[in-house]
Amino acid sequence: MSRYWSDIVHRLTPYVPGEQPVIAHPVKLNTNENPYPPSPRVREAIQQELGDAGESLRSYPDPTARKLRETVAAYHGIRPEQVFAGNGSDEVLALTFQALLKHDKPLLFPDITYSFYPTYARLFEVDYRTIALDDSFAIHVDDYTAPNGGVLFPNPNAPTGRPLPLADIERLVAKNTESVVVIDEAYVDFGAESAVTLIDRYPNLLVIHTVSKSRSLAGMRVGFAFGNPELIDALNRVKDSFNSYPLDRLAQVAAIAAYEDDAWFRDTCTKVIASRERLAAGLTALGFEVVPSAANLLFARHEGYDAATLVARLREKEIFVRHFKAARIDQHLRISIGTDAECDILLDALRDIFSAYVG
Repeated sequence: MSRYWSDIVHRLTPYVPGEQPVIAHPVKLNTNENPYPPSPRVREAIQQELGDAGESLRSYPDPTARKLRETVAAYHGIRPEQVFAGNGSDEVLALTFQALLKHDKPLLFPDITYSFYPTYARLFEVDYRTIALDDSFAIHVDDYTAPNGGVLFPNPNAPTGRPLPLADIERLVAKNTESVVVIDEAYVDFGAESAVTLIDRYPNLLVIHTVSKSRSLAGMRVGFAFGNPELIDALNRVKDSFNSYPLDRLAQVAAIAAYEDDAWFRDTCTKVIASRERLAAGLTALGFEVVPSAANLLFARHEGYDAATLVARLREKEIFVRHFKAARIDQHLRISIGTDAECDILLDALRDIFSAYVG
Protein backbone atom coordinates (compact mmCIF):
# COMPACT_ATOMS: atom_id res chain seq x y z
CA MET A 1 0.00 0.00 0.00
CA SER A 2 1.05 3.56 -0.61
CA ARG A 3 0.12 6.83 1.06
CA TYR A 4 -0.43 8.18 -2.46
CA TRP A 5 -3.33 5.82 -3.13
CA SER A 6 -6.82 7.26 -3.16
CA ASP A 7 -9.34 6.10 -0.56
CA ILE A 8 -11.21 4.04 -3.15
CA VAL A 9 -8.06 2.12 -4.13
CA HIS A 10 -7.46 1.26 -0.49
CA ARG A 11 -10.97 -0.22 -0.33
CA LEU A 12 -10.84 -2.20 -3.57
CA THR A 13 -10.61 -5.97 -3.89
CA PRO A 14 -9.75 -6.36 -7.60
CA TYR A 15 -11.25 -8.97 -9.88
CA VAL A 16 -8.92 -11.96 -10.32
CA PRO A 17 -8.85 -13.29 -13.89
CA GLY A 18 -8.25 -16.93 -14.70
CA GLU A 19 -4.64 -18.04 -14.79
CA GLN A 20 -2.81 -17.79 -18.11
CA PRO A 21 -0.25 -20.60 -17.71
CA VAL A 22 3.21 -19.98 -19.16
CA ILE A 23 3.96 -23.51 -20.33
CA ALA A 24 4.20 -25.04 -23.77
CA HIS A 25 1.07 -27.18 -24.07
CA PRO A 26 -1.39 -26.74 -21.20
CA VAL A 27 -4.87 -28.20 -21.21
CA LYS A 28 -6.43 -24.84 -20.51
CA LEU A 29 -10.00 -25.24 -19.28
CA ASN A 30 -10.11 -22.31 -16.87
CA THR A 31 -11.03 -19.13 -18.79
CA ASN A 32 -13.98 -20.16 -20.99
CA GLU A 33 -12.13 -19.49 -24.22
CA ASN A 34 -13.36 -21.16 -27.37
CA PRO A 35 -11.18 -24.20 -28.19
CA TYR A 36 -11.57 -23.57 -31.93
CA PRO A 37 -10.00 -20.78 -34.00
CA PRO A 38 -12.01 -17.88 -35.41
CA SER A 39 -13.28 -17.83 -38.96
CA PRO A 40 -10.51 -17.75 -41.60
CA ARG A 41 -12.13 -14.54 -42.79
CA VAL A 42 -10.85 -12.85 -39.63
CA ARG A 43 -7.21 -13.33 -40.59
CA GLU A 44 -7.94 -12.22 -44.15
CA ALA A 45 -9.66 -9.05 -42.90
CA ILE A 46 -6.76 -8.20 -40.59
CA GLN A 47 -4.21 -8.74 -43.34
CA GLN A 48 -6.22 -6.58 -45.72
CA GLU A 49 -6.50 -3.81 -43.13
CA LEU A 50 -2.75 -3.88 -42.49
CA GLY A 51 -1.79 -3.96 -46.17
CA ASP A 52 1.87 -4.30 -47.08
CA ALA A 53 3.17 -1.57 -44.77
CA GLY A 54 0.54 -1.29 -42.06
CA GLU A 55 -0.14 2.22 -43.29
CA SER A 56 -3.64 2.35 -41.81
CA LEU A 57 -2.30 2.01 -38.27
CA ARG A 58 -0.96 5.56 -38.28
CA SER A 59 -4.55 6.85 -38.26
CA TYR A 60 -7.07 6.68 -35.45
CA PRO A 61 -9.87 4.13 -35.83
CA ASP A 62 -13.48 5.13 -36.31
CA PRO A 63 -14.52 6.27 -32.80
CA THR A 64 -18.12 5.19 -33.42
CA ALA A 65 -17.26 1.79 -34.96
CA ARG A 66 -19.97 2.62 -37.50
CA LYS A 67 -19.41 -0.24 -39.95
CA LEU A 68 -19.13 -2.77 -37.14
CA ARG A 69 -22.33 -1.53 -35.52
CA GLU A 70 -24.12 -1.65 -38.85
CA THR A 71 -22.96 -5.23 -39.42
CA VAL A 72 -24.04 -6.39 -35.97
CA ALA A 73 -27.33 -4.50 -36.15
CA ALA A 74 -28.17 -6.15 -39.47
CA TYR A 75 -27.28 -9.55 -38.00
CA HIS A 76 -29.72 -9.08 -35.12
CA GLY A 77 -32.41 -7.29 -37.13
CA ILE A 78 -32.14 -4.03 -35.20
CA ARG A 79 -30.94 -0.48 -35.96
CA PRO A 80 -27.32 0.74 -35.65
CA GLU A 81 -28.39 3.39 -33.13
CA GLN A 82 -29.45 0.51 -30.86
CA VAL A 83 -25.88 -0.86 -30.77
CA PHE A 84 -22.94 0.27 -28.64
CA ALA A 85 -19.46 -1.19 -29.29
CA GLY A 86 -16.72 -1.27 -26.68
CA ASN A 87 -13.38 -2.79 -25.75
CA GLY A 88 -14.72 -6.15 -24.60
CA SER A 89 -17.93 -6.72 -22.68
CA ASP A 90 -16.13 -5.93 -19.40
CA GLU A 91 -15.58 -2.34 -20.55
CA VAL A 92 -19.19 -2.19 -21.76
CA LEU A 93 -20.26 -3.33 -18.29
CA ALA A 94 -18.04 -0.71 -16.64
CA LEU A 95 -19.61 2.05 -18.71
CA THR A 96 -23.05 0.63 -17.90
CA PHE A 97 -22.36 0.87 -14.18
CA GLN A 98 -21.38 4.52 -14.59
CA ALA A 99 -24.08 5.53 -17.05
CA LEU A 100 -27.15 3.55 -16.02
CA LEU A 101 -26.78 1.74 -12.68
CA LYS A 102 -25.65 4.38 -10.19
CA HIS A 103 -28.82 5.49 -8.44
CA ASP A 104 -30.19 6.10 -4.94
CA LYS A 105 -31.66 2.61 -4.74
CA PRO A 106 -29.49 -0.53 -4.72
CA LEU A 107 -28.52 -2.51 -7.78
CA LEU A 108 -29.69 -6.13 -7.55
CA PHE A 109 -27.70 -9.14 -8.78
CA PRO A 110 -27.31 -12.79 -7.68
CA ASP A 111 -25.10 -13.86 -4.81
CA ILE A 112 -23.40 -16.37 -7.13
CA THR A 113 -22.63 -14.69 -10.43
CA TYR A 114 -19.88 -13.03 -12.46
CA SER A 115 -17.42 -11.81 -9.83
CA PHE A 116 -16.69 -8.59 -11.71
CA TYR A 117 -20.11 -7.21 -10.68
CA PRO A 118 -19.28 -6.51 -7.01
CA THR A 119 -15.85 -5.26 -8.06
CA TYR A 120 -17.39 -2.69 -10.40
CA ALA A 121 -20.01 -1.77 -7.80
CA ARG A 122 -17.29 -0.94 -5.30
CA LEU A 123 -15.12 0.84 -7.87
CA PHE A 124 -17.94 3.09 -9.07
CA GLU A 125 -19.50 3.37 -5.60
CA VAL A 126 -22.79 1.78 -6.66
CA ASP A 127 -24.91 0.55 -3.79
CA TYR A 128 -25.91 -3.08 -4.37
CA ARG A 129 -27.74 -6.00 -2.81
CA THR A 130 -27.25 -9.66 -3.71
CA ILE A 131 -30.17 -12.04 -4.19
CA ALA A 132 -29.56 -15.66 -3.22
CA LEU A 133 -29.88 -18.36 -5.86
CA ASP A 134 -31.87 -21.39 -4.79
CA ASP A 135 -30.19 -24.65 -3.79
CA SER A 136 -30.00 -25.75 -7.45
CA PHE A 137 -28.36 -22.42 -8.39
CA ALA A 138 -31.45 -21.20 -10.25
CA ILE A 139 -32.47 -17.53 -10.53
CA HIS A 140 -36.09 -16.69 -9.67
CA VAL A 141 -37.15 -13.44 -11.33
CA ASP A 142 -39.84 -12.74 -8.72
CA ASP A 143 -36.99 -12.16 -6.25
CA TYR A 144 -36.03 -9.03 -8.23
CA THR A 145 -39.22 -6.99 -7.89
CA ALA A 146 -38.29 -4.87 -4.84
CA PRO A 147 -37.57 -1.18 -5.55
CA ASN A 148 -34.10 -1.02 -7.08
CA GLY A 149 -31.63 1.05 -9.03
CA GLY A 150 -31.20 -1.67 -11.64
CA VAL A 151 -31.09 -5.43 -12.11
CA LEU A 152 -28.09 -7.26 -13.54
CA PHE A 153 -27.22 -10.88 -14.19
CA PRO A 154 -25.78 -13.13 -16.90
CA ASN A 155 -27.97 -15.45 -18.92
CA PRO A 156 -26.75 -18.18 -18.81
CA ASN A 157 -25.48 -17.33 -15.36
CA ALA A 158 -21.80 -17.53 -14.52
CA PRO A 159 -20.11 -19.53 -13.15
CA THR A 160 -22.99 -22.01 -13.06
CA GLY A 161 -24.04 -22.04 -16.74
CA ARG A 162 -27.75 -22.25 -15.81
CA PRO A 163 -30.06 -20.45 -18.29
CA LEU A 164 -33.34 -18.62 -17.82
CA PRO A 165 -36.14 -18.94 -20.39
CA LEU A 166 -36.84 -15.83 -22.44
CA ALA A 167 -40.36 -15.65 -21.00
CA ASP A 168 -38.89 -15.22 -17.51
CA ILE A 169 -36.56 -12.49 -18.74
CA GLU A 170 -39.50 -10.64 -20.30
CA ARG A 171 -41.54 -10.95 -17.13
CA LEU A 172 -38.62 -9.52 -15.13
CA VAL A 173 -38.18 -6.56 -17.49
CA ALA A 174 -41.91 -5.84 -17.45
CA LYS A 175 -41.91 -5.80 -13.62
CA ASN A 176 -39.02 -3.29 -13.41
CA THR A 177 -40.13 -0.42 -15.63
CA GLU A 178 -38.62 2.19 -13.28
CA SER A 179 -35.07 0.86 -13.62
CA VAL A 180 -32.70 -0.64 -16.17
CA VAL A 181 -32.48 -4.41 -16.49
CA VAL A 182 -29.11 -5.57 -17.85
CA ILE A 183 -28.82 -9.11 -19.21
CA ASP A 184 -25.20 -10.14 -19.76
CA GLU A 185 -25.32 -12.71 -22.57
CA ALA A 186 -21.65 -13.66 -22.83
CA TYR A 187 -22.59 -17.35 -23.19
CA VAL A 188 -26.00 -17.13 -24.83
CA ASP A 189 -24.94 -18.67 -28.16
CA PHE A 190 -24.30 -22.07 -26.56
CA GLY A 191 -27.93 -22.89 -25.89
CA ALA A 192 -29.90 -20.07 -24.26
CA GLU A 193 -32.46 -17.63 -25.69
CA SER A 194 -31.30 -14.09 -26.39
CA ALA A 195 -33.23 -11.10 -25.07
CA VAL A 196 -32.10 -8.90 -27.98
CA THR A 197 -35.49 -9.69 -29.53
CA LEU A 198 -37.15 -7.75 -26.68
CA ILE A 199 -35.36 -4.42 -26.88
CA ASP A 200 -37.88 -2.78 -29.22
CA ARG A 201 -40.66 -3.45 -26.70
CA TYR A 202 -38.85 -2.51 -23.50
CA PRO A 203 -36.95 0.80 -23.26
CA ASN A 204 -35.43 -0.28 -19.92
CA LEU A 205 -33.67 -3.39 -21.29
CA LEU A 206 -29.96 -3.50 -22.08
CA VAL A 207 -28.39 -6.70 -23.46
CA ILE A 208 -24.62 -7.19 -23.48
CA HIS A 209 -22.70 -9.47 -25.87
CA THR A 210 -19.09 -10.37 -26.55
CA VAL A 211 -17.11 -11.94 -29.40
CA SER A 212 -14.77 -13.59 -26.88
CA LYS A 213 -16.66 -16.87 -26.51
CA SER A 214 -18.77 -18.08 -29.42
CA ARG A 215 -16.80 -16.20 -32.08
CA SER A 216 -13.34 -17.19 -30.76
CA LEU A 217 -12.04 -13.62 -30.50
CA ALA A 218 -11.12 -13.24 -26.83
CA GLY A 219 -7.79 -11.80 -27.94
CA MET A 220 -9.40 -8.93 -29.87
CA ARG A 221 -11.51 -7.48 -27.01
CA VAL A 222 -14.83 -6.52 -28.60
CA GLY A 223 -18.15 -6.27 -26.79
CA PHE A 224 -21.58 -4.80 -27.45
CA ALA A 225 -24.63 -3.41 -25.73
CA PHE A 226 -28.04 -3.53 -27.39
CA GLY A 227 -30.92 -1.37 -26.25
CA ASN A 228 -33.08 1.68 -26.65
CA PRO A 229 -31.18 4.56 -28.35
CA GLU A 230 -31.49 6.62 -25.13
CA LEU A 231 -29.61 3.93 -23.20
CA ILE A 232 -27.00 3.71 -25.95
CA ASP A 233 -26.61 7.49 -25.89
CA ALA A 234 -25.86 7.33 -22.15
CA LEU A 235 -23.10 4.79 -22.79
CA ASN A 236 -21.64 6.96 -25.56
CA ARG A 237 -21.65 10.03 -23.32
CA VAL A 238 -19.61 8.19 -20.67
CA LYS A 239 -17.37 6.56 -23.29
CA ASP A 240 -16.56 9.89 -24.91
CA SER A 241 -15.75 11.35 -21.49
CA PHE A 242 -13.24 8.56 -20.90
CA ASN A 243 -11.86 7.13 -24.17
CA SER A 244 -13.24 8.11 -27.56
CA TYR A 245 -11.32 5.34 -29.36
CA PRO A 246 -11.91 2.11 -27.41
CA LEU A 247 -11.79 -0.23 -30.43
CA ASP A 248 -8.71 -0.35 -32.63
CA ARG A 249 -8.82 -0.86 -36.39
CA LEU A 250 -7.87 -4.53 -36.29
CA ALA A 251 -10.47 -5.36 -33.66
CA GLN A 252 -13.20 -3.71 -35.69
CA VAL A 253 -12.43 -5.50 -38.97
CA ALA A 254 -11.91 -8.81 -37.15
CA ALA A 255 -15.31 -8.61 -35.48
CA ILE A 256 -17.01 -7.65 -38.74
CA ALA A 257 -15.48 -10.67 -40.48
CA ALA A 258 -16.53 -12.97 -37.65
CA TYR A 259 -20.15 -11.83 -37.88
CA GLU A 260 -20.16 -12.18 -41.65
CA ASP A 261 -19.16 -15.86 -41.47
CA ASP A 262 -22.32 -17.19 -39.85
CA ALA A 263 -21.73 -20.76 -41.01
CA TRP A 264 -18.37 -20.94 -39.20
CA PHE A 265 -19.93 -19.47 -36.06
CA ARG A 266 -22.80 -21.95 -36.01
CA ASP A 267 -20.54 -24.93 -36.71
CA THR A 268 -18.22 -23.94 -33.85
CA CYS A 269 -21.11 -23.54 -31.42
CA THR A 270 -22.51 -26.93 -32.43
CA LYS A 271 -19.17 -28.61 -31.74
CA VAL A 272 -18.81 -26.93 -28.34
CA ILE A 273 -22.35 -27.91 -27.32
CA ALA A 274 -21.73 -31.54 -28.34
CA SER A 275 -18.47 -31.61 -26.36
CA ARG A 276 -20.22 -30.08 -23.35
CA GLU A 277 -22.83 -32.83 -23.26
CA ARG A 278 -20.17 -35.48 -23.78
CA LEU A 279 -18.04 -34.10 -20.94
CA ALA A 280 -21.08 -33.77 -18.66
CA ALA A 281 -21.82 -37.46 -19.20
CA GLY A 282 -18.20 -38.38 -18.50
CA LEU A 283 -18.11 -36.36 -15.27
CA THR A 284 -21.42 -37.81 -14.14
CA ALA A 285 -20.08 -41.31 -14.71
CA LEU A 286 -17.19 -40.42 -12.38
CA GLY A 287 -19.63 -39.41 -9.64
CA PHE A 288 -19.74 -35.64 -10.16
CA GLU A 289 -22.90 -33.61 -9.68
CA VAL A 290 -23.07 -31.41 -12.80
CA VAL A 291 -25.25 -28.30 -12.97
CA PRO A 292 -27.32 -28.19 -16.20
CA SER A 293 -25.48 -25.78 -18.52
CA ALA A 294 -26.28 -23.76 -21.62
CA ALA A 295 -22.81 -22.17 -21.67
CA ASN A 296 -19.36 -23.29 -22.83
CA LEU A 297 -18.60 -24.42 -19.29
CA LEU A 298 -19.68 -26.94 -16.69
CA PHE A 299 -20.03 -26.36 -12.95
CA ALA A 300 -19.51 -29.57 -11.01
CA ARG A 301 -18.73 -30.99 -7.59
CA HIS A 302 -17.84 -34.40 -6.23
CA GLU A 303 -18.90 -35.30 -2.70
CA GLY A 304 -15.93 -37.59 -2.21
CA TYR A 305 -13.13 -35.23 -3.22
CA ASP A 306 -12.07 -31.77 -2.12
CA ALA A 307 -12.28 -29.26 -4.97
CA ALA A 308 -9.13 -27.29 -4.10
CA THR A 309 -7.15 -30.52 -3.90
CA LEU A 310 -8.47 -31.64 -7.28
CA VAL A 311 -7.46 -28.32 -8.83
CA ALA A 312 -3.95 -28.66 -7.43
CA ARG A 313 -3.59 -32.27 -8.61
CA LEU A 314 -4.83 -31.35 -12.08
CA ARG A 315 -2.42 -28.43 -12.21
CA GLU A 316 0.46 -30.83 -11.54
CA LYS A 317 -0.64 -32.57 -14.75
CA GLU A 318 -0.72 -29.19 -16.57
CA ILE A 319 -4.52 -29.23 -16.70
CA PHE A 320 -6.13 -25.97 -15.58
CA VAL A 321 -9.70 -25.54 -14.33
CA ARG A 322 -11.22 -22.74 -12.23
CA HIS A 323 -11.98 -22.86 -8.51
CA PHE A 324 -13.76 -20.13 -6.55
CA LYS A 325 -13.21 -19.94 -2.79
CA ALA A 326 -16.60 -18.33 -2.21
CA ALA A 327 -19.34 -19.45 0.14
CA ARG A 328 -21.69 -22.11 -1.26
CA ILE A 329 -19.44 -22.92 -4.23
CA ASP A 330 -16.04 -23.68 -2.70
CA GLN A 331 -16.46 -27.38 -3.52
CA HIS A 332 -17.27 -26.77 -7.18
CA LEU A 333 -15.04 -26.73 -10.24
CA ARG A 334 -15.80 -24.54 -13.22
CA ILE A 335 -14.59 -26.38 -16.29
CA SER A 336 -14.40 -24.70 -19.70
CA ILE A 337 -15.35 -26.84 -22.67
CA GLY A 338 -12.31 -27.81 -24.70
CA THR A 339 -11.99 -30.06 -27.69
CA ASP A 340 -13.04 -33.66 -27.24
CA ALA A 341 -9.36 -34.58 -27.00
CA GLU A 342 -8.80 -32.04 -24.19
CA CYS A 343 -11.91 -33.23 -22.37
CA ASP A 344 -10.68 -36.82 -22.60
CA ILE A 345 -7.32 -35.79 -21.11
CA LEU A 346 -9.20 -34.20 -18.20
CA LEU A 347 -11.37 -37.28 -17.62
CA ASP A 348 -8.36 -39.62 -17.77
CA ALA A 349 -6.49 -37.39 -15.31
CA LEU A 350 -9.44 -37.40 -12.89
CA ARG A 351 -9.57 -41.21 -13.05
CA ASP A 352 -5.87 -41.35 -12.19
CA ILE A 353 -6.29 -38.88 -9.34
CA PHE A 354 -9.29 -40.74 -7.91
CA SER A 355 -7.46 -44.06 -8.03
CA ALA A 356 -4.60 -42.63 -5.95
CA TYR A 357 -6.57 -40.18 -3.84
CA VAL A 358 -6.36 -40.15 -0.07
CA GLY A 359 -8.77 -37.57 1.39
